[in-house]
Amino acid sequence: MHLKEIGFRDFPQGQTEEHPFRIPVIRSLKSLVLDQPVTILVGENGCGKSTLLETIAVAAGSVAVGGNSIERDESLAQAKLLSKYLRLSWIKRTHRGFFMRSEDFFNFARRVREEQSELKNLADEAGQKFKGYGRLLAVGAALGQSYALEAKYGKDLDANSHGESFLKLFQGRLVPDGFYILDEPEAPLSPVRQMAFIAMIQDCVKEGSQFLIATHSPILMGYPGAKILNIDGKSISSVQYEDLEHVKITKAFLNNPASFLKHL
Repeated sequence: MHLKEIGFRDFPQGQTEEHPFRIPVIRSLKSLVLDQPVTILVGENGCGKSTLLETIAVAAGSVAVGGNSIERDESLAQAKLLSKYLRLSWIKRTHRGFFMRSEDFFNFARRVREEQSELKNLADEAGQKFKGYGRLLAVGAALGQSYALEAKYGKDLDANSHGESFLKLFQGRLVPDGFYILDEPEAPLSPVRQMAFIAMIQDCVKEGSQFLIATHSPILMGYPGAKILNIDGKSISSVQYEDLEHVKITKAFLNNPASFLKHL
């Protein structure tokens, strides 16, 4: 465990009517204890769970997986405002891990592809420009970096399905003792790959890592032993898996799809 508690200090008078300070759960959140290695955030779109995760990522100084650093990411402007008022209480501070939204996967895959292409172009240029031992060193350095990327993420992320590429990317970035903030990571994953994803998280937890995950997936919500926090209006509360609306509706639909759809 790394992060044990989060909460917002009082906002300046008059600022609570401005976005994002007026989001109900943001206004009401004074203290939230994280007492499990995996915490799942559940709630409808617009409830504030993504804003909360982004704010925690900014305040924690997390590394963003996407194309932009957190400091330069304009989409995190609101999170940066909120982060000034967020309190983080650590058991053991770590700078390992990362922050990732579902769209960040595609940005990162593009960045890896561009970097591999640039390294191969550098190797070609060095082969034409230099001779002898200098040529060997220059070409070897460029190709060595390219092969290192291939070893970590695969030869071509685009050659695989989105689900396969996501799992390769995720596995390549995992390190022990990290703090990982993930916003809807299920987007590119089939049900089977979501279960493989859970297995990766379990292995990482055994090595001292902590995860904070926002999801709509009943499969990811079912992570064994996870603390599930449901955002409903301005309140955020711990709930059991079986009591989640996502789970109840999914079960009802799977038990009798035709009957369920008839009543819509």
